[in-house]
Formats: sequence, C-alpha cells, structure tokens
Amino acid sequence: MEIYKDINNDSHVTHYEVGDIYIRVKFNGTAKIYTYSYYGKAGKFHVDRMKILARSGDGLNSYINRNVKFSYD
Repeated sequence: MEIYKDINNDSHVTHYEVGDIYIRVKFNGTAKIYTYSYYGKAGKFHVDRMKILARSGDGLNSYINRNVKFSYD
C-alpha cells in the first residue's frame, strides 16, 4: 500500500492501494483495510473519483464520509 500524502494534514486516511477495479483504504486507528470496488456497493463512478483523490493526497477522507462511508465490499 502507498502512504496517503494528506497534504493538509487533516485526514484519517493513512494508506491506499489502487487496482484496476478497486481502491483499498486504510484509516488511522484501525488495522482493517476497506475495499471499494466497481462491482460492489460503491460503483465505478465513486471508485474512479476516489482514485483521483488518493493520488492527489487531498480530499479522500471527506469524500468517503460524504458519499461511500458504508459502501465498502
């Protein structure tokens, strides 16, 4: 997994992994890794947006909380 840059130092996301049809996210304070996929509850639109945010190092935690909080596989 890659370290999430968190350019504003305000995120609970610590790591992420991008695959062709998924993104996996690890949050501070938990060992669990959350997978969001095209074919799961999150869907392609949200997963693609999350990939962009993860690579940019900003906004991923907020996006998850607003749009896909409980839509992990």
